[in-house]
Amino acid sequence: MPEGDTVWRVCRWLHAVLAGQVLTRAEFRVPKLAGTDLGGATVVNVTSRGKHQLFRFDSGWSLHTHLRMDGAWRTYRPGQRWGGGPEHEVRVLLSTAETDVVGYRLPVVELLRTAEEDQVVGHLGPDLLGPDWDLEEALGRIRARPDRSIGEALLDQRNLAGIGTFYRAEVLFLQGVHPRTPAGDVANLPRVVLRSRQLMQANKERPEQVTTGDLRAGRRAYVFERAGQPCRRCRTPIRTEEFGPAGQERRSYWCPTCQPLSSLSNRAGPAP
Repeated sequence: MPEGDTVWRVCRWLHAVLAGQVLTRAEFRVPKLAGTDLGGATVVNVTSRGKHQLFRFDSGWSLHTHLRMDGAWRTYRPGQRWGGGPEHEVRVLLSTAETDVVGYRLPVVELLRTAEEDQVVGHLGPDLLGPDWDLEEALGRIRARPDRSIGEALLDQRNLAGIGTFYRAEVLFLQGVHPRTPAGDVANLPRVVLRSRQLMQANKERPEQVTTGDLRAGRRAYVFERAGQPCRRCRTPIRTEEFGPAGQERRSYWCPTCQPLSSLSNRAGPAP
């Protein structure tokens, strides 16, 4: 699933294409919105909220979408053949005089009043890349459940919005914290959260997600998707497992030497 930095970049690109433009055609190819027509509306802005996308129109309506695992947006010149997938996978079409914006395989497509956007994104915690970012609010939400693993807490979008499995794995490695450590036992929790934001901020302008500083393929991450490979610091084989609430398990990666599952070692933590 694309993480907050990828969604931020997609929305910035869509905003540059659509903002201020009048829709000459608008189709929503999902049953509940069949026949809905926004033709003639002007796009006010396109913005991200965590992993969610919001398209706002001057008519007072907002389009809410989410990419999840398979969704994608593509742009084409009028008359250009669409190439993002077969026709039956198109869920949204927004056309202006200059561009066709096509949403493929979008699992979430909703239309609601702009004033009511909190119905779909109001549950989210502070956005790591958004204007509402609030470190103390995010920390307070995580600390409200001290016995929950830090790995689960970081992925809970109600605590902080935008982080996914890539940044979870990488930031916990960088801070020497095992993903199953209870959140209440992470003494350097503010640094964990701040570094998550710093990494996403550093990557939001480019397509590659990098934490090692090395842009070469296969060298961009410390532990993510490197199960069985040697740790870049100590050469211990990286481990992996899935854990989380039933039906919501997510894969995690860690180094058992650099990230021991020990309350004492995690309370001490590495130097910031």
